[in-house]
Amino acid sequence: MTSFLVQLSDLHIREPGRLAYGRINTAPYLQRAVQSILQLKQQPDAVVITGDLTDFGRAAEYSHLEQLLAPLPMPVYLLPGNHDDRDQLRRSFPSHSYLGSDGFVQYSVRVGGLRLLTLDTCVPGHSHGSLCQSRLAWLKTQLDQSRDEPVVVAMHHPPFATLIGHMDEIGLLEGAQALEALIAQYGNVERVICGHLHRAIDVRFGGSIASTAPAPAHQVCLDLAPDAQSAWTLEPPGFRIHAWDWRGRVVTHLAPSGSFEGPYPFHDNGALID
Repeated sequence: MTSFLVQLSDLHIREPGRLAYGRINTAPYLQRAVQSILQLKQQPDAVVITGDLTDFGRAAEYSHLEQLLAPLPMPVYLLPGNHDDRDQLRRSFPSHSYLGSDGFVQYSVRVGGLRLLTLDTCVPGHSHGSLCQSRLAWLKTQLDQSRDEPVVVAMHHPPFATLIGHMDEIGLLEGAQALEALIAQYGNVERVICGHLHRAIDVRFGGSIASTAPAPAHQVCLDLAPDAQSAWTLEPPGFRIHAWDWRGRVVTHLAPSGSFEGPYPFHDNGALID
């Protein structure tokens, strides 16, 4: 049996009609992403959203987000990012009991044949991320309990240098090395999936693979200069699909968001079209 986990990230939803960064209405882009997920030939077992659900963590923004996600029939798991507010997130999504009642938003859920473990990397009032000993100890306990199943660890801030200088300055500034050493002890950690970067990036990490996902709307500009300008662009948006099957591997696909021409056949009645 194959398990499908879709990863969305960095939605930055504002109140209806309000523009993020004074320029972009992110809501229609999320609607397009939701429709793209609904049109997948294989429907996911769940969707996980790796942070920055809203732009300012306001109640009206979370209310708008709830409306935009409503068409998705599968479980949707939420993580806070540096643009979110943990307490308001819990108040706005009371039916999402996995969010807990206080403290860090960390939880363990089953997604088909996968175990999804989430880490809260947020530092209230700051853009950078952190993993303290308490958060890492929670993860170790969960990993010890999940040794017999494939694990995906989800978090907002990536625990590696992306080489996009202005984003690394507000990356995971505490706990990255400790996390990598911990992940290296568990050969069943198939992926460490992250947000924050608004780009698809992959790196070897702790004997596994760590990655970030593109955003449904705006992307961070691809500029690897240490002094690169902090800027965004309307490159084609997308999302990740993490698929696990009986062969025991997680295979990750990058899916574009939107409508495109096709499909067209390569062959006509068995013959290659000339």
